[in-house]
Amino acid sequence: MTNPHITETPVQHISHHDSRPSPKTESVVAALSSSNPQQRLQAALSVGTTAERSHLGALIQRCRYEPDFFVRDMLTWAITRMPAEEAVPALIVELSSDVPQAQSQALHTLSKIGDPRSWSAMSPENIGDKLIAHSDTEVARSAWRAAVALVPGDDRETLALSLVTQLGRGDMDTQKSLSRAIVSLGEDLVSVLDERLQAEGETVQTHALATRDMFTDPDAGFAHALSEAKRVVALGSEASA
Repeated sequence: MTNPHITETPVQHISHHDSRPSPKTESVVAALSSSNPQQRLQAALSVGTTAERSHLGALIQRCRYEPDFFVRDMLTWAITRMPAEEAVPALIVELSSDVPQAQSQALHTLSKIGDPRSWSAMSPENIGDKLIAHSDTEVARSAWRAAVALVPGDDRETLALSLVTQLGRGDMDTQKSLSRAIVSLGEDLVSVLDERLQAEGETVQTHALATRDMFTDPDAGFAHALSEAKRVVALGSEASA
């Protein structure tokens, strides 16, 4: 039987302190905002080690602006140490932020947590190509990687059809990132590239062909596949001239 004299006091205690940050939380925020990246790294490590859920907001807030890659990586690790039932909804909110880094970091962290609830927030079926075709390259690349990590088996083709709309985009590293994402969905989806092989733009054709080659010979590497694809497309253009 529940003792009412025990349950009432903790509820009042929590309500009293939830309304404002504790001195300890304020100290964490200050440490995560230090001008010294090593101190920020150590602060993120410390927060992740203790995994006190009251610090989740401070971690997510710092992800929006943290300039150092290694600190961002530690922030992600610290967030993954928090209860998923709190971390996942908070990260999903960040996907609608007007700060691109907040979106890319949230996507990256959601992919690390691997919670199925994350997929509905980034699924092309639900939100279109909003994230996959984001104007900020880092957000788009994070969306590609997160999507292929979280997509349920039944939604792989829908995702592949969305990803191929981005073929031809960006520099070689960006194109390689996209090709790897498409290939990771499985060789049974290679046919989604066929229409792009007939695209008007040679850049799209070349990228599609290189990606198709990676399905059949993943060990060849993207640079080799892209170089060979350029040669094939160029020969085709000369033949039709």
